[in-house]
Formats: sequence, structure tokens, C-alpha cells
Amino acid sequence: MFSKKNMMAGVALLAGIFSVSSAFAGDKPASPLDGYTIHVSAPHMMDGEVIGPFHHYCKPINSEIIQCILFESTDPNARMTEVEYMVSKKLARSAIPGWSHKQNWHDHKQEIETGRVAVHYPTDKETVKKIVEHVSDTDGIIFHLWPDGAPIPDGSVMIAQSVGHWEALHGGAAASSAPAHASAPSASSGSGSKGSVIKMLTDADYARIGVNETYKNR
Repeated sequence: MFSKKNMMAGVALLAGIFSVSSAFAGDKPASPLDGYTIHVSAPHMMDGEVIGPFHHYCKPINSEIIQCILFESTDPNARMTEVEYMVSKKLARSAIPGWSHKQNWHDHKQEIETGRVAVHYPTDKETVKKIVEHVSDTDGIIFHLWPDGAPIPDGSVMIAQSVGHWEALHGGAAASSAPAHASAPSASSGSGSKGSVIKMLTDADYARIGVNETYKNR
């Protein structure tokens, strides 16, 4: 697990990424929406079904918390369907009761190692590696706000899960773990664990993990 010093270094790196994009905003006043420039995507588990991938636009707000706004696609008018909080494992596991953590949260190191997480931005390999190292030391909780098929949000809120965490608890789609592709780019977690695979999912991958066709094509 990373030290506080390494955590702060990771946050400084991430802060630099989104501050560069904010510099082009001219005289626009700063707002909480500035800086959501880290873009990753991954499928989720809802009601026993793998759906997605959902596009996460993220930024760190302090040394222990990263906030993400999640959309169904990259279309400028895509629906915002979920939000995710990525919290340092030290904080999450001390603040959340064990039963709630097991039921509602997921380990990002575990999910990254399944090969389902794709990093779209930034694109520099070394920067991606550092982001992977930082995020691997967090747990996540996802709030699903817009039910699939509903014309508008109806007030119901569900907890979406990472596929890897669901598999660890229930089995089921266990065979859908990271497909082995020689061409898939990867980054070592740098923490003594096996390599953390970061890749773009192919149609064959989606078929293997049973992703809903409607979501796959968004």
C-alpha cells in the first residue's frame, strides 16, 4: 500500500493534468466543474447483468478522494447516469463498516487487474502508469441515478458494482476475467502485485463478459 508521501505525489500529478486543460479557459471563473479531464471507461454489474461500458470523467479533490461523473457515451449530450467516489483504502476501510464495504464498495486494484478498465485520457504511458498506481490504492462506490430504459430519473438510486468484485462474491462470470491479448497495453502497479492491465475492450471481450448490446453500442 502506498505511503502518504506517494499518495500526495500522485495527487500532484493528477492535479497537473487537469490544471493544464483549465489554463485554456481564459477569463472564465473557476468552478467545481473544472478539471474532470481524466477519462476512463469500464462495464458495471447491475441486477446480475453486465452493462456498459460507462465513461468516467474524474478529478482528485484532495489527497484521499477522487470524484467521477459517469456518462453512457462520449456524445456531448450523453446522459449522466452515475457518480463514483474513489476513496483511499485507508480512509474507506476505517470509515465504512465491514458489511457495508463488502456489499457496496469495490477494490480498484482488483478491478484493474481484470483487464476491463480502459484509460482514454491522458494518453502518455508513464502518466497512465502513475494514475493506475494511484487509483489502485483506492476503493470505489458507484451510485446509479438514471434507471435503464427510464425517460427521466425517477428517484430510485442503486449501487452499481464492479464486475470483478461481483465475481469475487458470487462467481458466475468468473471466466470473463482479463482476456489475454499480446497487443494489450499494460502498466505495472509498482506495488509488488501482478501487472495491472489497461486496455481497450474488443467485441470479443464484450461477448466474453456478456455486455448488454444496447450499452456496448453507445
